[in-house]
Amino acid sequence: MSPGHDVNAQTGVDMANARRNASVNISLVRDFLHNGRTEWEKRRRIVEILSKDPVFDKSKRDFMSRPERYTRGIAMTNRVYELQNIHNWSQQEANIAINSLDEQLSIGLHNVAFQPILMSQGSPEILRDFGPLVANRGILGCYLQTELGHGTNVPKLETTATYIPETKEFEIHSPTLTSSKWWIGALGKTATHGVVQAQLIIGGKNYGPHLFLVQLRSLENHRVLPGIKIGDIGPKSLGGFAATDNGFARFNHARIPKTQMLSKFAQVTDDGQYIQPPHAKLSYGGMLYIRANMATGAGWLMAKAATVSIRYATVRRQGEKGPDGLERQTVSYPSVHSRLLPIISHAYVFIHLGKTLIQSFEVMSGRLQKGDTSLLAEMHAVTSGLKVLVTSTGIQDLEIARRSMGGHGYSAFSGLGRLYADYLPSATYEGDNFVLDQQVVRAAVKSYGNLLKTNDSPNLSPSMAYLRLLAVDATVPTAPTEAAWQDPATTIQLLEWRAALLVREVSQNIDDLDATAGQRVAKAVTEAFVAARVGEIIKIVQYLLTTLEIGIVDLLSFGALGASNGRDVTRTLRLAIKNLCTELLPEVIGLTDAFGFTDWELDSALGVYDGKVYEQLWNRAQAEPLNETEIPVAYEQSIRPMLKRGQQRAAAMRTKL
Repeated sequence: MSPGHDVNAQTGVDMANARRNASVNISLVRDFLHNGRTEWEKRRRIVEILSKDPVFDKSKRDFMSRPERYTRGIAMTNRVYELQNIHNWSQQEANIAINSLDEQLSIGLHNVAFQPILMSQGSPEILRDFGPLVANRGILGCYLQTELGHGTNVPKLETTATYIPETKEFEIHSPTLTSSKWWIGALGKTATHGVVQAQLIIGGKNYGPHLFLVQLRSLENHRVLPGIKIGDIGPKSLGGFAATDNGFARFNHARIPKTQMLSKFAQVTDDGQYIQPPHAKLSYGGMLYIRANMATGAGWLMAKAATVSIRYATVRRQGEKGPDGLERQTVSYPSVHSRLLPIISHAYVFIHLGKTLIQSFEVMSGRLQKGDTSLLAEMHAVTSGLKVLVTSTGIQDLEIARRSMGGHGYSAFSGLGRLYADYLPSATYEGDNFVLDQQVVRAAVKSYGNLLKTNDSPNLSPSMAYLRLLAVDATVPTAPTEAAWQDPATTIQLLEWRAALLVREVSQNIDDLDATAGQRVAKAVTEAFVAARVGEIIKIVQYLLTTLEIGIVDLLSFGALGASNGRDVTRTLRLAIKNLCTELLPEVIGLTDAFGFTDWELDSALGVYDGKVYEQLWNRAQAEPLNETEIPVAYEQSIRPMLKRGQQRAAAMRTKL
């Protein structure tokens, strides 16, 4: 590279060239991802309004303390709903605005957990008294399930709700330290009310966990009500969820009216008789709603990671010279693009799969309202497996994208570190991933057992369709040719065989499983389900191939793909992936532009649309508060004494010499 070459100017040239060389119809793909042109334009207008409003300015965010981040988060929330009134936004448009803010806000728990659960499981009386307040945020809610001593194991929660027939009240109580509610988003400083998960006690008998609406703070002055102790649990790992007041609560015989039990299904009569729900798991609807939405959310997060990292790799030049005489763009190195291109495919798959999952949830929810639980088991199995898959993949992809950007990726200004910190706990909340794996395995083993008894493969549910391979005299395929890998059906069948063989193996050894069997089976089962959906809807070959490559050892362990005879039977698969990456490489900027993110949304110096990454890094560094003064306060306090001490000791040593 010549001494006179302007590396900074080259970044803009490289980005412009990449866009010029891409053949992707960005508008068409973008409209597909955003549910049509009308929805895209709606979102674009809302984002434009937000990005021009000073309340949503992001320039100081990386330098803020946690209390400042929380205060900013509440101010942004309030401003969104002010804008809703000003612009006459629908609730859907207000949700678009909230979801466009790349911040984990306390209001999210009101919108995603508190409101849906209350509205789906509350009695007509609760809906009459509280429904309008909840919908218009006249009260702010949270969902109090997790405790200091228990999380995923809901049946073992310790908080109690004891019915007092004389006063027609429930007494909410935390009998032990470990029964303290913990990790509850929006509880620390924001929520006025909460849906509390507590053991229902009637006449000394425990009827298991039930839900209760509890007022937490005064609507006059926001003070915590008597009989309740509430606070914030403190900072989270890596500075994540800084704007959310995850809190604790302890109840000291706090009384609530009987009518505030969420009693659409299970009920307690005035004289203390318990009326069982028609189905023991009708209350699972709220949990499944949250999990159903996680797939789409993860997809858009992966889309941000892909957009930032691929834009940076497009303009970052490093290493050996390319055909143009300049250092090669890092995206051209197989070690880089082989890591980043799969993230694009993950984003496309999970965004679209999430939409279909939400539609399926709405169908199931409609049936649940009529007492029909026929779809509940299938939805539970699917959402459990997908929750594990999308969160594990999202966490992995964010870190892969960040590390692909080298040293600059570690800067807060890259934007991906913040996303990673906020997304990392998704592997734990809404069901610990390792625990959910066991639920997926149980459902699969049960279906396999039923299949052995009935041999009724046509009636297998969509999530168990791969088991049909075990109901017929089918032969495991041998290693496909390189050309055959271009047909999605080839990979889908192999992923289904992987799941089927693992489920059969686990079923046959259920009393003596190895330590990782649950994780391997759950992953295989879920990936087979996703692969089948990919084959039905968008046929993203790269997603299928790279998914199989990661899980290929499971097939090889059963002798699938044929005997090796001293050769690598997976070579044709890896060559197919390599060739597909080479084919897609000119399109990566178009494919990521189609996600439609603005620079304001990404808030990344390395992911700016025009490619001027070095200018952005330089300019952002100038805003660092340490740079406001030439000499830091620490100089007089610590640096100067340290220097003086060192100089004096050095002088003394020279004197001795």
